Amino acid sequence: MEVTKIENVTRVYKIGEVETKALGGVSLTIENGEFTALVGPSGSGKTTLLQMIGCLDQPTSGSVWVNGHDVTRLNRNQRADMRKGHIGFIFQFFALIPTLTAYENIEMPLLLNGHSPAERKARVLELLEAVDLKDRANNRPDQLSGGQQQRVAIARALATKPALILADEPTANLDTVNGEQVMEIMTRLNKETGVTFVFATHDPRVIKYARRVVTLRDGLIAE
Repeated sequence: MEVTKIENVTRVYKIGEVETKALGGVSLTIENGEFTALVGPSGSGKTTLLQMIGCLDQPTSGSVWVNGHDVTRLNRNQRADMRKGHIGFIFQFFALIPTLTAYENIEMPLLLNGHSPAERKARVLELLEAVDLKDRANNRPDQLSGGQQQRVAIARALATKPALILADEPTANLDTVNGEQVMEIMTRLNKETGVTFVFATHDPRVIKYARRVVTLRDGLIAE
């Protein structure tokens, strides 16, 4: 079963009279449960493609299907609902709320989706254990290492049991040991939960964990 289908997607950015083609007609199908890396040099289009899949940007032409929905036909509120209910995000700079604890950061998507207090508690504790941070539940981001913050971000991305997790350079700000730990956790959670992971990277440490590698160059799939 396909989770994501991209059909002849282009993305052109226009600043004044200058046009830049970030994607030049990309087609790609990602099946349920994949652990896929989008790789390529800076400017190749991999982050733009992630943004299209994640309903964070709209293509200039073509269509993007996520979990059975043609997201290019959705309005802004409907795309926000897609992000809330079907897609989890892991960012390069963690994007945790600094005033909240690890527990509260993971809980936030569940609050936004209207889960009961009992449901939230059970899910957050389950995820803290899954990312080996149960003893850090009450720590704020500034009390955690970079690797620990990214593990909180992984748990938060999984909170609502999305069909798809998108990660943009998930190890870029981590040292070798923490980067390896983060990738091992993501790999294990992919196998245990069946959730699909798609991540953009140029880090060889990340690429070696991928079961499928899609290479982009100049806004096109090269291989």
